[in-house]
Amino acid sequence: MARLLLRRLTTSVVVLLGLAVVTFLMTQVLPGDPARAAAGRNATAEQVAVVAARLGLDQPLWDQFLAYMGRLFQGDLGTSVFTQRPVLEDVAAMLPSSVELVLAAMVINVMVAVPLGTYAAWRNGRAADAAARLITLLGAAMPVFWLGLMLQLLFAAELRVLPLTGQLSFGRQVPSITGMTSVDALLSGDLAAFGDAVAHLVLPAITLAASFVAVVARTVRSSMLTALSSDYIALARATGASEFRVVVRHGLRNALVPASTILGMQLGWMLGSTVLVESVFGRTGIGAYAVTAVLQNDLYAVIGTVLVIGVVFVLANIAVDLV
Repeated sequence: MARLLLRRLTTSVVVLLGLAVVTFLMTQVLPGDPARAAAGRNATAEQVAVVAARLGLDQPLWDQFLAYMGRLFQGDLGTSVFTQRPVLEDVAAMLPSSVELVLAAMVINVMVAVPLGTYAAWRNGRAADAAARLITLLGAAMPVFWLGLMLQLLFAAELRVLPLTGQLSFGRQVPSITGMTSVDALLSGDLAAFGDAVAHLVLPAITLAASFVAVVARTVRSSMLTALSSDYIALARATGASEFRVVVRHGLRNALVPASTILGMQLGWMLGSTVLVESVFGRTGIGAYAVTAVLQNDLYAVIGTVLVIGVVFVLANIAVDLV
């Protein structure tokens, strides 16, 4: 285990260094002038030159790269042009809300995809199997923003059973403890606010989970088909074990190994996918922060967001390898 962890950590360091190089190159090739953005749209050429010198943008490319890497090793992701605060502080404030959404989506993902894939494999070649595959195909095919709008139209505008946007109803507040609204409401003992926060979380979590359910369900189905045709399954049935015990205890336990790898990778993918979901549902988070950064030409905020999502993705993969 220790050797595996050391090998994964070494690989992760290389990956993160590569990510740092890529993000630095983004500063050179993406449209827009960071100095102009930092100085303001109405700044004169002289003011822009002063800002460029202060940011080190007038230095040779190699010197800029060394300075960039030096700042990264110190935990300095730069200063946001839009908020005028360190990007690391902005991301740290926004990340818990996105993590809350990702965790809720992951719960839905597992609760729907694993039983769906298991049942489809158990009923292989029958109508239930075809229906399950059709459901996963539809989930993978629907664009995230379109699904979110349709859910808003149905459940918020027409049926009025779930909130349209936001994280809490107007006028309701909870103390910020962890940055996750539902968790903060629960920790503060406000059950009404907790229910309200969960209600606001349902539609965006379903929207975020939909396309990922398809991948996990198909993976579980494929693994279950292999498991159910194995000799140990035939032996379990020959000993008189119930079908539920054969499928769940003997088949599913082995079929979940490849699915767990996919689920771990999806944590990073989901965090990146919050960009669209948070925009559609008006939630604060790292995705909404990234959208604002792009619209404001806030290059350092964009790069900081990419780096943080990359780090989360790498850490999730390490955790999956250890599991």
